Amino acid sequence: MQKRFIPVILIALLVIFHAQLWIGRGSVTSVHELQQRLDEQLVKNTQAQAGNEQLAAEVRDLKEGLETVEEKARSELGMVKPNEIFVQIAK
Repeated sequence: MQKRFIPVILIALLVIFHAQLWIGRGSVTSVHELQQRLDEQLVKNTQAQAGNEQLAAEVRDLKEGLETVEEKARSELGMVKPNEIFVQIAK
């Protein structure tokens, strides 16, 4: 009886561990899915970082120079200086 008991327990433990490897919370498929999600998030973070750097450079330019402010006012708001004539050409 004792000779069969130990191999049965070892086989049961092997089956349990093998099932966890393929089905459980830390399974191969679960780890692969989490790795894909991590890679996607890293790409999004890189894009967001590039956008943040662009915005930071724009803020720095706005703080440092009036030329950028004037350029934005002219292009986005259509503002003109005194004694200037605004001409818009439609294509």
